[in-house]
Amino acid sequence: MDVVEATLEFDRWLEQRLVIDESDLRYKHVRMAEDAFSFLRATFYRWAQLWPDLCPDLAAAPRVLGIGDLHVENFGTWRDSEGRLIWGVNDFDEAARLPYTQDLVRLCTSALISITHSRGRPGSLPLTSPRRACEAVLKGYRDALKKQGLPTVLAEHNRWLRDMAVGRLKEQRTYWDKMIALKPLAPVPRPVRSHLQRALPDRGLAMNIVKRRAGLGSLGRQRFTALAHWHGGLVAREVKALTTSAWWWTRGESQEPVRYAQIVKQAVRVADPFLRVHEGWVLRRLAPDCSRVELEHLVNFEDQCKLLHMMGWETANVHLGSKSQLEAVREDLQRRRGEDWLCDAASRMRDATFRDWRVWRRWQKKHG
Repeated sequence: MDVVEATLEFDRWLEQRLVIDESDLRYKHVRMAEDAFSFLRATFYRWAQLWPDLCPDLAAAPRVLGIGDLHVENFGTWRDSEGRLIWGVNDFDEAARLPYTQDLVRLCTSALISITHSRGRPGSLPLTSPRRACEAVLKGYRDALKKQGLPTVLAEHNRWLRDMAVGRLKEQRTYWDKMIALKPLAPVPRPVRSHLQRALPDRGLAMNIVKRRAGLGSLGRQRFTALAHWHGGLVAREVKALTTSAWWWTRGESQEPVRYAQIVKQAVRVADPFLRVHEGWVLRRLAPDCSRVELEHLVNFEDQCKLLHMMGWETANVHLGSKSQLEAVREDLQRRRGEDWLCDAASRMRDATFRDWRVWRRWQKKHG
């Protein structure tokens, strides 16, 4: 099937599993046509169809509990129980048992698309070459495996990334102004209201539940955001619907469990004390310091390469949770000497993504 048939069929599959927000789904279809990077972010289901055929040798690699929908904008910050700022992967909606190579190729493919689209737009990597990008990711991954991983704490170490992330805190007023401007959402299912109420710092707080659009791959799924005033300031909590990874849609395995809680628990990671998975929902705190680090803030080549290295490292942090597979992963990596295999695979997937995006863009222009 082509990308249009795949998208319509996947949407039907999702409708059988979740209550769908039709306006968000239409908005997702529009965003998919805007540029190839947005298209990649929104279409993990299509990636899962194409990747085994385009990268058959890599598809046979040892399997780990992986991220699935990994890309260069799937990294952000949160506060741990000590109040320290932590950086890492911030979305595991598509977590599944898959070849460890899949996460690496998808991450590098997103970097290559960002380089191709380097026109000063968000999500671009204008100073990094495709080969250097893949080299940085793979070196970070190898280094973390060798050293058994380590979470990225933005304290006395990693100051360059901390300074970049903390710069976002200056935007608190703008952040909360945008939150307050969101439209109230009704009706709200009773279990959702209960989850949000329990997540607030005090049970008796009055809350306003609003509609917030975020992400691309999850657009169409129900999302509820609660705003409340607490001790002179605003606090926010959000729940988002979860279901089986699209990885299993392509393989007809619709009964596979949601792996979100499992992958977060077993990864080399400093926990987000506000992150919860319960009864098909993921619950999290929202705040200016809980957000992704924007790539356009990276103005020089050195910082871009350091960040890509850290992305490779963090990918290994997640894969290190699959302890029984680590020796097989190391042996497979040893067999794949050099970085050409990763850059070649990412280039093939980049080209396939551009082809699909052009097909979708034409279809959306005609039917959207």
